[in-house]
Amino acid sequence: MAKSYIKPPLFVRRVFNPIAMRFGIAETLAVRGRKSGELRRVPITPVEVDDVRYLCSPRGTTFWALNLAAAGEGELRHKGNVQRFKAHDVPTEERAAIIVEYRKLVPKSVGKMFDQIPDVAEHPTFRIEPL
Repeated sequence: MAKSYIKPPLFVRRVFNPIAMRFGIAETLAVRGRKSGELRRVPITPVEVDDVRYLCSPRGTTFWALNLAAAGEGELRHKGNVQRFKAHDVPTEERAAIIVEYRKLVPKSVGKMFDQIPDVAEHPTFRIEPL
């Protein structure tokens, strides 16, 4: 994993994330692993800016971001609904405005990760369009 990665605490990985996905507290990103080909799931908060939806990685260069970049598509799941989408990497110079809006949506603890990794280039961001 790249140096620009903040690993979630064990409690978040093993307890909170599974509960958030199972009970629909958060949307779930499902994407194929770039090496294994297995479906990987992680809770995620999409952000909408000017009627376009985006996925941002507050923890930096995460496995889900690497997998999504490789696969080019994935699914968002929430409360029984599944939306397949195509993912497009957002150029670095366009990420700042998206991240500002994203930080308004998430808890301060998540937003603070952008303070720990301040370079927007280190936060993969994807524009998603439904298939």
